[in-house]
Amino acid sequence: MTTTIRDLRPNDPADTESVVRVRRASLPFMISTARGVAFEVTSAHPDKRYRLLVAENGDGLVIGTAQVGITYDSPEPGQGFVNAYVDPAHRGHGAGTALLGAAEEHLGTERAKDSYAWVLDEPPHRAFAERQGYRASRSAHFLRLDLTTAGLPAAPGNLPAGAELCSGAEFAADPRALFEADAAVSLDEPGDVPRDFDDYEDWLRHTWNNPYLDLDLTTVALVDGTVAAFTAAHTDGATRYSSAMTGTLRGFRGLGLARAAKIDSLLRARAAGYTEAFTGNDTGNAPMLAVNTRLGYEICATETHFTKRLPTSDN
Repeated sequence: MTTTIRDLRPNDPADTESVVRVRRASLPFMISTARGVAFEVTSAHPDKRYRLLVAENGDGLVIGTAQVGITYDSPEPGQGFVNAYVDPAHRGHGAGTALLGAAEEHLGTERAKDSYAWVLDEPPHRAFAERQGYRASRSAHFLRLDLTTAGLPAAPGNLPAGAELCSGAEFAADPRALFEADAAVSLDEPGDVPRDFDDYEDWLRHTWNNPYLDLDLTTVALVDGTVAAFTAAHTDGATRYSSAMTGTLRGFRGLGLARAAKIDSLLRARAAGYTEAFTGNDTGNAPMLAVNTRLGYEICATETHFTKRLPTSDN
């Protein structure tokens, strides 16, 4: 079967909807909308060298897609990434191999030294990655909560003295305090590639202005007026909610603020009509896994992070 690889047409609604369809079929635990797919391409930092590839079969049907680019905010140059997805109904016809080949060719052109990829931790997916020369590093869980049946507390519970909860919308006029909090907690996030987090304008462009971000459902915990913890909410605008990032600044840990923020956000989401909540945790992040398990989240899938040294002239 002939497979054609090309770039996404971000201004073509049919094209972006095709990517949403493939992603939902292959990785249903992630939020994806046509608007969000287009945003990935049109808002990408120039140094990211970002491309969103699609694979078409001989009938012109999009059966696979891949995100590929450079981790431009890493202090270690040459760190690339590629995440490829193929519609389960069309696997076994070479689309994954074609997508990965085109992605690695692009990374080579951009002089990337390493390629990182998230792969579902299932035998066929792992075997494919290993055949392509990738090796496993760490893993992370996807977790799901049914908001229609979840036994959430009626309220976030008692907060420590001086603490209060508010929505992210209250920072709409000046979100810098949330940027600083996001930067601080991201330093403790597990990861294979170090990243700098000091570009406020870039954060505004890609995080604050992200079409998935729902400020009304994002909850921030303040202590004496200072941002102490937060949980950022992403939604598809319909039924699906996702915790994009939850964190507590070091000086405020152990006070139950992250759990309170998550409960508050989930209660708001349920009241707004959302029926499914998703989140993700590194398998070694025991504290957040414990928080999510207590809230009723259940592991629904696991991904493994793979890496491959690319054959560039500099290696």
